[in-house]
Amino acid sequence: MKKFALATALLSAAAIATPALAQSGEGHAEVRGGYVTGSGYDDATLGVAAGYDIDLGTAFAGAEIAGDKILAGGEEVIFSAGGRLGTNIGTGGKLYAAGGYTFGYVDDPYAGVGYQHKLGNSLYGKAEWRHQFLGGGFKDYDTFMVGLGFAF
Repeated sequence: MKKFALATALLSAAAIATPALAQSGEGHAEVRGGYVTGSGYDDATLGVAAGYDIDLGTAFAGAEIAGDKILAGGEEVIFSAGGRLGTNIGTGGKLYAAGGYTFGYVDDPYAGVGYQHKLGNSLYGKAEWRHQFLGGGFKDYDTFMVGLGFAF
């Protein structure tokens, strides 16, 4: 119940803050795929994500929600809510650290790093590594992803 309350509070705060900051940031939506390894996994993964980044000059901060599925038979979709904090690189790059919490059959925190780069006015590509911290005596796992998205 605590996890649900925390997720609800984080998403509510993001939803309330977004309209007030609409002039100083951008939304994004993406599809992504990658590879999961560790904790008994060596499988492909596919997912979608949406978020909002706030421009802080040479830096940025953002919030994101996502759904990802390990393509091994019978695995459920894992939902996540998190954030990222990073620096703008040149006119089209974003280097960032990410962290958040997953919900579903995996109910644990994650942390990672990534790089996103504009491929035109609205299109972008990204690469990200995430480390999933599993509790309950299970071994952690890593996800390596690439994505293609649209900023608006």
